[in-house]
Amino acid sequence: MNSLRIARSALRARPTAFRAPLQRRTYADVASDKIQLSLALPHQSIYKSTDVVQVNLPAESGEMGILAQHVPSIEQLKPGLIEVIEESGGSKQFFLSGGFAVVQPGSVLSINAVEGYPLEDFSAEAVRSQLSESQKIASGSGSEQDIAEAKVEVEVLESLQAALK
Repeated sequence: MNSLRIARSALRARPTAFRAPLQRRTYADVASDKIQLSLALPHQSIYKSTDVVQVNLPAESGEMGILAQHVPSIEQLKPGLIEVIEESGGSKQFFLSGGFAVVQPGSVLSINAVEGYPLEDFSAEAVRSQLSESQKIASGSGSEQDIAEAKVEVEVLESLQAALK
């Protein structure tokens, strides 16, 4: 018997002890048109705001835009550009190495990544030269570990190079 079946049978046995009230999304809800966003790294928070209108993410399942009252979900992020569109009309761009985005009820979005930097901190020339080095190592005859690391570097640097264009 799998664990989900055990949990379901426990719910049927004592439904009032375990059931939380169901939250359903309806069309009649009056919703805020802003997102409460937190963009955090393990060692610091790099962006936090309650005046965000839209966030564009590079999810593993494809590029996606998050608006207020988005369906709660968890998305794995691939290396790429996060674009934050603020209520004032401005936008901020961050390059993340990957991570997770968690959309919670009430228009709360938490983005957690291992590494992330504002896009303007990167030099296109430095990215180009590092990319060519990594491509040489990835196609060369180094150790298996060096080649695997170089392939990851190539993926991240190609994504960063595309974001800088």
